[in-house]
Amino acid sequence: MAHPKLSDIQLILLSAAALRDSGSLLPPSDTLGALSDRIRKAIGGLIRRGFAAEVEVSDEQCIWRREGDRPIGLAITPAGRDALAAGTSAEPHPSLAEAGMVATPRASTTKIGKVLALLGREQGASLAELVAATGWLPHTIRAALSGLRKKGHAVSTGKVEGVTHYRIAQAA
Repeated sequence: MAHPKLSDIQLILLSAAALRDSGSLLPPSDTLGALSDRIRKAIGGLIRRGFAAEVEVSDEQCIWRREGDRPIGLAITPAGRDALAAGTSAEPHPSLAEAGMVATPRASTTKIGKVLALLGREQGASLAELVAATGWLPHTIRAALSGLRKKGHAVSTGKVEGVTHYRIAQAA
């Protein structure tokens, strides 16, 4: 199955929702800030594609809109979890893996798998090497590295001939 094209904002929203017990897309991750027009547009796309659905909520921070007196929030759907699993393949968050919500990584066929392979080399990889291997922009590579750190990977940096290299320490 080809994975759906999701924007960075949509990936962040779905990832945060998948980690929450409630499955709520709101409040947005601290990396996104407050509910801006860009976030609202990204959420609209997720709803249209069936990756998020409106649900009644009780937590004030999770309110998307009100329908009369009813507070309405947003929750990730099973299709949203599938889209997230198809679009990410680094080591899954333990709670998601235990719940069977994340696909097993395919290191040789996905971009994040290529990133992990490059980072696992003894010398690691420079930003330029990671960009060349994935076709991602530098800011996307940095976001992916942050995501790997949040998932428990020990991503470290060091200089090789004056160029910053990133690597993941191999388990002993």
